Amino acid sequence: MALTEYHRKRRFDRTPEPRGEDLRPAADGERSFVIQLHHASVRHYDFRLEVDGVLRSWSVPKGPSLRPGDKRLAVEVEDHPLDYASFTGLIPEGQYGAGHVAIFDQGHWTPDGDPAEAIEKGKLEFELHGERLQGHWMLIRTRRDGSKPHWLLMKRSDEYAADIDADDLLDGIPEPPSDDVGASVGRGRRIRAEHAGAGTKKAAKTSRTRRSNGSEDSADAEPSPKPASKRSQGATAKASKSKASSGRGSNDAHAASVERARELSGGRRLRAVDFEEPMLTIAADEAPDGDAWLHEWKWDGYRVVALIADAPQLFSRNGLDWTERVPEITRALASLGVDCEFDGELIAVDANGISTFNGLQQALKDGDTSQLRYCVFDLMSLGGFDLRAVPLVERKALLQQLLDGADARLFYSTHVQGHGPALFEEARKRGMEGIISKRVDSTYVSGRSKDWLKVKAVETRDFIVVGYSEPKGSRKGLGALMLAQRSGGALEFVGRVGSGLGAQLLRDLPRRLGKLAVDSPPVDLPGHLPRSYGRVQWVRPELVVEVIFRGWSKEGLLRQATFHRLRTDKPADEDTAGDRPGAAAPPASKTKASAAGRASEKAASDAKPRTAKKAPAGAQKTAAVKKTAGSKATAAPKATASARKTAGAKSATPSATVDAELPALSSPDRVVYPHAGYTKQQVWDYHLAVAERLLPELRGRLLSVVRCPDGIDGPRFFQKHAGRGFGDAVRRQTIVEADGEQAEYFYIDDLTGLMQLVQMNAIEFHPWGSTVDDLERPDRIVFDLDPDEGIEWAQVKAAAVEVRDRLAEIGLEAYPKLTGGKGVHVVVPLAPEAEWERVRGFCDAFASAMAAQAPQRFVATMSKAKREGRIFIDWLRNGRGATSIATWSLRARPDAPAAVPLTWEMLDDVPRAAQWTLADAATLSVPEEIEAIIGKQQTLPV
Repeated sequence: MALTEYHRKRRFDRTPEPRGEDLRPAADGERSFVIQLHHASVRHYDFRLEVDGVLRSWSVPKGPSLRPGDKRLAVEVEDHPLDYASFTGLIPEGQYGAGHVAIFDQGHWTPDGDPAEAIEKGKLEFELHGERLQGHWMLIRTRRDGSKPHWLLMKRSDEYAADIDADDLLDGIPEPPSDDVGASVGRGRRIRAEHAGAGTKKAAKTSRTRRSNGSEDSADAEPSPKPASKRSQGATAKASKSKASSGRGSNDAHAASVERARELSGGRRLRAVDFEEPMLTIAADEAPDGDAWLHEWKWDGYRVVALIADAPQLFSRNGLDWTERVPEITRALASLGVDCEFDGELIAVDANGISTFNGLQQALKDGDTSQLRYCVFDLMSLGGFDLRAVPLVERKALLQQLLDGADARLFYSTHVQGHGPALFEEARKRGMEGIISKRVDSTYVSGRSKDWLKVKAVETRDFIVVGYSEPKGSRKGLGALMLAQRSGGALEFVGRVGSGLGAQLLRDLPRRLGKLAVDSPPVDLPGHLPRSYGRVQWVRPELVVEVIFRGWSKEGLLRQATFHRLRTDKPADEDTAGDRPGAAAPPASKTKASAAGRASEKAASDAKPRTAKKAPAGAQKTAAVKKTAGSKATAAPKATASARKTAGAKSATPSATVDAELPALSSPDRVVYPHAGYTKQQVWDYHLAVAERLLPELRGRLLSVVRCPDGIDGPRFFQKHAGRGFGDAVRRQTIVEADGEQAEYFYIDDLTGLMQLVQMNAIEFHPWGSTVDDLERPDRIVFDLDPDEGIEWAQVKAAAVEVRDRLAEIGLEAYPKLTGGKGVHVVVPLAPEAEWERVRGFCDAFASAMAAQAPQRFVATMSKAKREGRIFIDWLRNGRGATSIATWSLRARPDAPAAVPLTWEMLDDVPRAAQWTLADAATLSVPEEIEAIIGKQQTLPV
């Protein structure tokens, strides 16, 4: 594009943006990239890559995702000059792109091949080398018509992949100034507040290493157990500093502690010189009991690792340097006068002794950090000795001794051993975040560990509806319910709830509440009522609802509220106020908590995820006639009159005998597959025809779907989280994701749910390998044979047979499935016994062994360079959260191919991977051989 369009859109006498008249060619070495967070009329990220002397640019509304498989819309925009990579600040109101611009990440990038040629062809693969984003990425063009081509930005699976978004990595990114009136600033601040501190993995793995040197004090000592984290072992510390009695470690006040560290570590050395990912928790539904566990308060702050060597260094959990952000804490750490490494939480404490995240954010924003505290809960090294392999209870005892008499800004996070449920109940009553439960003998390892559990308090309470706000965007009915609680007869405003309101309630509540409408609020409103509530219709306080929430803000408003149910059984004149959160002094480390007991059974059941109904034992099988592999149907299945329930549908051919209330079909004449001419009506008919075969593949499994609202040639969306527009037969389930946080997924268990998704333009269905009834134990394995370009179809079929034979050698039977793409899935049904970690490990080892034995034909890694001329045995579909295309699902590809199951004999005769399509796939049935394999309760070899 050069810079013609860039210049045309800007008045450089009114905007501080660089003019960039001269195009500078890329240097012989590195090409630069920059990602800027832009609070314009719509908040978005600008993704810019240096190509041929300019920054080729894309607008990414939701920002990059580090999850492999997540597809983020990237709209191509005009080229920018190279010096735009350093631009930050405010574009004035009235100018193009008005709003605040901040640099999110920058560095250099490496393309696979000629980048200009790749962009022209619509597929650019590259590697980023930035502070926050690293590893392999890909841009694929999906629509070229119009002035702004649409692309998809995707992270490839590698060591830098993580279950995290760009919005989780905003620590250290400047916020828009307080006087910025940009239209998206308010939303940006809400996003920042919601995601603050949420980055659970280093988005860009630092190349810095931590160096440990062998012990000089105990040369003959047996080495202590090797921790799980990888650390280089180069001898970088000088010998003069390697003794416990030298340097800072000789401080008399800490001499005894250092000597104890030497004894506990067996003399193993570790000098804290650089950051490495801290130990992270796994979310749990309840606190473990027994003396094998100790329990700490869950502090509501930012995770901070402190490295104290020649001078203290502070790092956030994702490796950002916070040393200068909290100078008072830095000075307090320096005053200890000893080399050590701490793990803890940076917090602000309110008058009641409870950590307040709002207070912490405000202090950091204002630059007034004098009242912040560093709550230390672990000690990884002391005096140069490595304590990571020492049991936690010993590390904490040494930590408590070290912090005795230290600066008041540093305090020790005490704990209670045993009595986990009782302490959790106490935390819940006090309105705290919850507790952290740790095995007393746990070693310190980087990354997530089942030895540390996060048990968050989920509270439910009844509130009175006093109003509702208008819906925004695509939401229908209402936006959120305004809530109050009754205390001593008086109403107190407590905030709002919008999450969790299903489609049926969104339709029904406006009618019900409309009859209660009043002109003025029935409750005194606080002066801090957020403007984001928008226009509110107030109502008489007569309707009671039950809400799940996670505590209170400092303003007395609900935090993370989710609608649970209507309480039509409860009158609105009863008091609904519970005990307000009280003081929360840390528990004494040697004092047992009182026998407060577990949380009520009702609250616990309310917090548990909903499970799907199992399929009826006598589910009817389709009577469709089997076809031989090479034959093709001459026409699509003819329509019948058996779908009269379908409002707006011209015809349908349901083979399913399920008595279902189907949704109305909108836009039946819209062309979904332009190449083949198939309409939305025909897509609808196909799903009715295969429903009895497709539903067993989908029922009770969390789903990801590919939605194509404007047909397969228009924008498409890969959706795995529950959407607002889904029908009420699309079930929702809250699960804990890899980062330990909760997210709402969806599944179906009947024909109504299936057709509601089809009405929502779902084309492809990708289920999990486990059911919601047993989410952590998969009941199938899928090996996806993905050939490189140039590999012949016969080679793919031969590879599938080889995978089958290798599996048979270890006692596992499998069947083949055409994917409707270019490959074959080899599917192994399992009894749901082994958990995800074991299944994934087996699949990794199996694929790697095949690749090692025939490296000229197979590869077990996604690396594009290594796949040249080979077949990728994709085993990555066998991890928790991974999906694979469902049998009988259509594909969003030209000619509407479908994924179908085959016998091995049929596979031998099939001429191509996309043999069956919407026109004839419904005439197939599940072969008896496959039903027999599915019926076997196979288990992984020991």
